[in-house]
Amino acid sequence: MGSSLLILAPITGVIGLLFAVYLSFKVKKEEPGNEKMKEIANYIYEGAMAFLIREYKTLSVFMAIVILAISILINIQTAIAFLFGGLFSAGAGYFGMKVATKANVRTANAAQKGQNKALEVAFSGGAAAGMSVAGFGLLGVGIFYYIFKDVNIITGFGFGASSIALFARVGGGIYTKAADVGADLVGKIEKEIPEDDPRNPAVIADNVGDNVGDVAGMGADLFESYCSSIISAIVLGSAVYAGGEGAFYALFLAASGIIASIIGALFVKGGKNQNPQKALKNGTYIGSILVLILGGVLSYFVFKGDLTPFYAVASGIVAGALIGQITEVYTSADYKHVKKIAKQSETGAATTIISGLAVGMYSTALPVIFIAIAIFLAFYLTGGTSSPEMVAKGLYGVALSAVGMLSTTGLTVAVDAYGPIADNAGGIAEMAGLPKSVREVTDTLDSVGNTTAAIAKGFAIGSAALTALSLFASFSQAVGLNSIDLLNPMVLIGLIIGGMIPYLFAAMAMEAVGKAAFEMIEEVRRQFKEIPGIMEGKNKPDYKKCVDISTIEALKQMLLPGILAVVIPILIGIILGKEALGGLIAGSVVTGLLIAIQMSNSGGAWDNAKKYIETGKHGGKGSEAHAAAVIGDTVGDPFKDTAGPAMNILIKLIAIVSLLFAPVIVKYGGILLKIL
Repeated sequence: MGSSLLILAPITGVIGLLFAVYLSFKVKKEEPGNEKMKEIANYIYEGAMAFLIREYKTLSVFMAIVILAISILINIQTAIAFLFGGLFSAGAGYFGMKVATKANVRTANAAQKGQNKALEVAFSGGAAAGMSVAGFGLLGVGIFYYIFKDVNIITGFGFGASSIALFARVGGGIYTKAADVGADLVGKIEKEIPEDDPRNPAVIADNVGDNVGDVAGMGADLFESYCSSIISAIVLGSAVYAGGEGAFYALFLAASGIIASIIGALFVKGGKNQNPQKALKNGTYIGSILVLILGGVLSYFVFKGDLTPFYAVASGIVAGALIGQITEVYTSADYKHVKKIAKQSETGAATTIISGLAVGMYSTALPVIFIAIAIFLAFYLTGGTSSPEMVAKGLYGVALSAVGMLSTTGLTVAVDAYGPIADNAGGIAEMAGLPKSVREVTDTLDSVGNTTAAIAKGFAIGSAALTALSLFASFSQAVGLNSIDLLNPMVLIGLIIGGMIPYLFAAMAMEAVGKAAFEMIEEVRRQFKEIPGIMEGKNKPDYKKCVDISTIEALKQMLLPGILAVVIPILIGIILGKEALGGLIAGSVVTGLLIAIQMSNSGGAWDNAKKYIETGKHGGKGSEAHAAAVIGDTVGDPFKDTAGPAMNILIKLIAIVSLLFAPVIVKYGGILLKIL
């Protein structure tokens, strides 16, 4: 393939960014409402931007250390790629959150005109965030591959994206859940005041958290997933197709996804008496269908009539759609599982938690089966067999299935980021004292947003398994690892340690939320006790103090889990060798995948069970069932927004770190065995 045509991939990334800028201007043109609404929105904006800037300053030290290490151990070009991977990830998160914090108050104001207008504003804000993620991702990977044509260098870009994503996901998750738990347990349970009541000292921190965790954090998360899937396909495609067709197809498939996402976004329009979820689904389905068509056409021309690579893409898209549907079944109040949790809440918090854990565990079965089928089809339909050459071709098919699943990342992030915008809009409406009808509109949009967020997490988790497998295959080739022998004690040791890492990581993330939430709860209780007139509305709470607590605790607690995820695979490879590291990658993928699905879906189900009760079912707000559901939702918060979604980043980060440092592992690996 003509290398000059590769420039079209980053150009398409620029088109995605230009569409994001257009949407941001569209949002800003909307009226932000009255002075009270603007004041509240400004609190949220300032808190969110202050956290993000402090987070990036903290991470700059980590980035500098890693850049130095890569420069010494590998080369300066890879170090530069790592730097830009981090910068582009940060840029996508910064842009998305800035738009979201402008869209929230405008959505609240638009809700006074009706649901359709509010949906339009909220989705435009989410789509701006989504297209910035896809645009920055394809621009970065595309331009570095165009300049260097070196798979090792673009792997450095992926490592930069993964590193920032993990810290952003964990840090943002700790922030938002500390604030959320503090606001709920003291405000809702102890003081019996409504959600988003301006008398709650943690209410602004809670709304800030929606942005830093669910917009910036999720944006960085899917930016990393998107980039890693493309990189893994380029790496394997370059090994299989000497003429460059494999890399070319992966890049242009991603480019077609951006075009399809732009067109799909234009079709998200509300109708009279229409469930907003239907409008969001319409846009997503149109985008996916367009990718299927474009993917088939590209396969025909790039591979000279060979459609087998397209079959792999189709398997990924279909698997992603099925995982999304199954996620909805287990997390939406329209289905029996959430209703069962709500029913169990009548007998107290214990049965609520038991039921939610069971739902999350059940929800792992079908997604895993769909992922397994996608791997099988992608491998064998692209010609994969037991011979070394054909194995590589089959694994390239698996990588393409991940690219297919994430090809419409712009839309996936859009429908995800739309949720916290709607949630923030409801909070602003409550705090500004807008009519009850406004809050009803925003609550409807928010409830749909919980489900779309769960679906987005399902996509990210499913693609993580496929991408991690592809990166593992690339690592195996890089270190000359032909097979994983379970009778080899080094493999078994690595497998067990790898299986343990997601549990250790999840425990650290959950504990971090607990520590930060404890500080928040103590502060909220103090303010209710020591500041007279809060409950009567005569005095304002000290919102800034709660924002500071979430910021400080999140930044303090996020570092250790992120550093361990980078350091452990390198240490295992150097001390125990490539076989142990191969086992570690495999073990982390298996347990990480299951924990991610279970935690994300349990948390989503608990959240929507609470909202289902708040519609008037099982006694409605203020009932014992509602109190139990709030506790279930509180347990589920760090599940679905901190520990769970971080798993998909973790398993890919372990794989991409292993791939990047493969030359070091080959040269110095197995020190302990050499000593013995």
